[in-house]
This record gives sequence, C-alpha cells and structure tokens, in this order.
Amino acid sequence: MKRLFSILAIAGIMAFGTVSANNFATTASMATTTVATVTQDETPAQAEELGFHQELKKRFIEGGPGFMGIVLLCLILGLAIAIERIIFLNLSTTNTKKLVQNVEDALQSGGIEAAKEVCRNTKGPVASIYYQGLDRADGDLDAAEKAVIAYGGVQMGQLEKNVSWISLFIALAPMLGFMGTVIGMIQAFDKIEAAGDMQPSLVAGGIKVALLTTVFGLIVAIILQVFYNYIIAKIDSIVNDMEDASITLMDMLVRYKR
Repeated sequence: MKRLFSILAIAGIMAFGTVSANNFATTASMATTTVATVTQDETPAQAEELGFHQELKKRFIEGGPGFMGIVLLCLILGLAIAIERIIFLNLSTTNTKKLVQNVEDALQSGGIEAAKEVCRNTKGPVASIYYQGLDRADGDLDAAEKAVIAYGGVQMGQLEKNVSWISLFIALAPMLGFMGTVIGMIQAFDKIEAAGDMQPSLVAGGIKVALLTTVFGLIVAIILQVFYNYIIAKIDSIVNDMEDASITLMDMLVRYKR
C-alpha cells in the first residue's frame, strides 16, 4: 500500500511538472506580443527558469517516445521503491538507548513479563528482537541467544526488502540509454547509405537524438544512486544498532539470571 501511494505521488508530481511546463509555454507565447516593451523588465533568473523547463521538455520529446519512455518508467519505479524504503526505515528507527534503559528498568522491577510489555509497546526491529529474546529467557540463555540471532536476520531481510530493485534500475537506465544511442547511430548510417552521400545535416539530427537517450539514462542513474546510497547507509545504521542492542540484551539477561 505504501509503495502504491509512493507511485501515485510521484506520478502526480510529474504530471504537475508537465502542466507547469505547458503553462510556462503559454505564458511565453503571450509575452512575445509585448516583448518590445517588457524585455528590459524581464529578469535573467526568470528567463533562465523558463528556458530550463522548455529545454528539458524539448530534449525529452526529441529523444523519442520509445527508449525515453522506458527510461522515465525506470525513474518512476525506482523513486517509488526508494521513497517507500525511506519511509519504512525512518519508521523503523528508534531511540535504542532509551529502549535499553526502559527494558533494563522493567526487568529489574517487574521481571521478564514487564520487559516484554515494554517491547510490545515500542516499534522497530530492535524492540522486536528484544521481545523474541525475552520470550525465551525463562529457559536456557543459549536458546535466547539463538532466537535473537535468528530474528535479527529476519529483521535485516525486511530492512533490505526491494532494495535490489533500485540497483537494477540504476544499471538498467544507462544501459537503455546506450542502446538507444546505438540504434540511433545505426539509423543515421542507414540514412547515409540511402542517400549515397555524406551530408552533415543528414546525420547530425539522428546522432543528436541518439545521444539524448544516453544523457537521460545517466541522469536517471545518478538520481537513483543518491537515494540508493542513503538507503544503504540507513540500513547499516539500523543494523549496527540491532547488533549493539542484542549484545546489551544478553548481558542484561545474564545479570538477571544471577
């Protein structure tokens, strides 16, 4: 559900950007009738912003709907998964020091059941691991340690869920761009062969369109790479907290048993 919401949100943002670009185009066409009187009043920043939107839209259309549409789809799906993962990881982040202190206080005052109640009322993978360890603390400590290790692996798998798809789109976007470039170059040489003459104007357009797919593919890969690195760093931070907290839990259980 969260991934679907992310896809719809990104689609809405892109649709808003397209509408904005069209509004800019309409405004620009209306402004040409009075350009002689307002050219001196127009600021360079406004002209640059208008030119950027129009240039981006123009280049995207020139790249062709085939490969450019696939590259855009990679961006939408990659961003949807990245946003869903970022939301999930932020919700999974807890104050580990506070949780450890609360569990230790509950363990000393009310025993295992009180500590388990603290874990039940706390969100995040660390609290879940603590609950699994405390649930088996009445018996042998080796069983509790094995439960903590096993459930830690389960929680790590949930944190890394669907992250491999982002790396796939990072690799796929520039590859599709290169493929579009190669196909565009082949079409350009086909035109040269059909014309029987090497005319720069005959080839320049096809080569330019072919290179646009590579540019947009690299842009998509760069954007997704930034999100991917942030997600990996966030996962590593949570995993380190899980490992440190697991060691602290076992120390608490040893003291409690004594």
